[in-house]
Amino acid sequence: GDKAFAQFLTDEIKEERKIQKHKALPKVSGGWELEVHGTEARLLRRVAGEKITVTFNINNSIPPAVDDEGPEEQKPDEQEEEPDITSTPNFVVEVVKDDTKQTLVLDCHYPEDEVGHEGEEESDIFTIREVSFQPTGESDWKDTNYTLNTDSLDWALYDHLMDFLADRGVDNTFADELIELSTALEHQEYIKFLEDLKSFVKCQ
Repeated sequence: GDKAFAQFLTDEIKEERKIQKHKALPKVSGGWELEVHGTEARLLRRVAGEKITVTFNINNSIPPAVDDEGPEEQKPDEQEEEPDITSTPNFVVEVVKDDTKQTLVLDCHYPEDEVGHEGEEESDIFTIREVSFQPTGESDWKDTNYTLNTDSLDWALYDHLMDFLADRGVDNTFADELIELSTALEHQEYIKFLEDLKSFVKCQ
């Protein structure tokens, strides 16, 4: 059984390498520096006395496949056409001003129902879910700090928050490029996982 498993993994790795779009991770425009630690990635940028950090994790970042057509709709020749898998991770934007002890933290995500919004003019491809202040430099965030949930937020305030992010380079273009980066990173990690699994299975 293990031999067949290892053979399957070898073929699978070959296939995945074939469809790998990026041999190197794509760059995010706007002067962002990238740091990657396993499945977590961090983008850093300094703007006029501020440090902006965007952190995301590729784990659980691929939305479940939605099967609209029933099985009978599947034509035999279409089976090969797999939809492009894209990774749309939640991401956290932290803004630190040099002269304050607080960090503004904005928790953002890609809404799953974004597809149906073509009618609206320039719709944002990501939304802000929560906003809070956290003490700068502390790795553990406090649950006792007030967290603003944007569900019940005044639209004008929400728009200002989105503009605040856009002024710091976190806009639709950035969000698009983040999806591309995250997708490439996820695929790279997936291939690495298959290789580790193969070595593990073959190990006597």
